[in-house]
Amino acid sequence: MAHSLSAKKRIRQNAKHRALNRWRKRSFRDMIKDYREALLHGSLDDCNAKLKALYKRLDQVAAKGTIHRNTAARYKSRLAARLNQRKANETATAATSA
Repeated sequence: MAHSLSAKKRIRQNAKHRALNRWRKRSFRDMIKDYREALLHGSLDDCNAKLKALYKRLDQVAAKGTIHRNTAARYKSRLAARLNQRKANETATAATSA
């Protein structure tokens, strides 16, 4: 148990920061789930819009220090690769059926 005033304040701050960080992580993880669902069942325009919003959220979370900027970059790269793979699959199926 903290005895000094500064230690007590630090405990209060840590609790607030932990809650904010958990909210930030939950928000971008929920957005990733929505994006992956759109990749499976949505249109490409919808996927592009969700990816753009997801990029913004990841950059914001990384700027606040909740996740490392390289972690955000890795997420962005992998999410873009999935979209590119879907575009390639649709192009291939369109070329095959034509």
